[in-house]
Amino acid sequence: MLARAHTFTIDGLSARHVAVELDVRRGLPAFTIVGLADAAVREARERVRAAMLNCGYEFPAQRITANLAPGDLRKAGASFDLALAAALLAASGQLPDERLASHALFGELALDGAVRGCQGALAVAQATLRAGLTTLCVARTRAHEAALVEELDVAAVGDLRAAVRVLSGGRGDPLSRRRTCGRRSDTSRDSALDLADVRGQPRAVEALVIAAAGGHNLLLTGPPGTGKTMLAHRMASILPPLTRRRRLT
Repeated sequence: MLARAHTFTIDGLSARHVAVELDVRRGLPAFTIVGLADAAVREARERVRAAMLNCGYEFPAQRITANLAPGDLRKAGASFDLALAAALLAASGQLPDERLASHALFGELALDGAVRGCQGALAVAQATLRAGLTTLCVARTRAHEAALVEELDVAAVGDLRAAVRVLSGGRGDPLSRRRTCGRRSDTSRDSALDLADVRGQPRAVEALVIAAAGGHNLLLTGPPGTGKTMLAHRMASILPPLTRRRRLT
């Protein structure tokens, strides 16, 4: 039986769509992964097997072939584990495959089935939305980051069982609220600094105003103590507020 799941790989600063095509058929037991996969991806075979067994699922003693398409794109890292496991469960009849067409999965599997977060969740969330998918399943530790893309439904999954629950029509794990510990962020601290407070430095202030008004690049050079950092912190006070789209990009 053939099943297909969706995931992404980080290529530089962007995320590239990868289709996990998995086939299970009669033959000598084997698990082969093709599609320019590096050593970390190939090692997913053992992680997926142990995670499935420890979560109470059956690992088919058949010939398993997984293709990571497109085949000319190099895949690296352990973020394909969750998609491979979901595709294998669907191909072996242990999971309905209807939602695999609209859900993306991104995460590493521990041997006990826990889902570990992988870097690049925000880029993957943006790419998921561009690919026309409706939901992204990620580890709970990365769900807040992915949820910055408000148009996308993000499901936090703590383990493989939670991912199966989401793909079966259920809900993801609850998210804990983030705490600021009563401290202001660097952004709020810098927003209290105003360029109007600067006394002297007329040429430097004029350069900042021209750069801000025209959207030009600006390089501040000079010996320590001349006010470069002080001026740079206050440049935000003469810039328009960032839109949500610009903050994410």
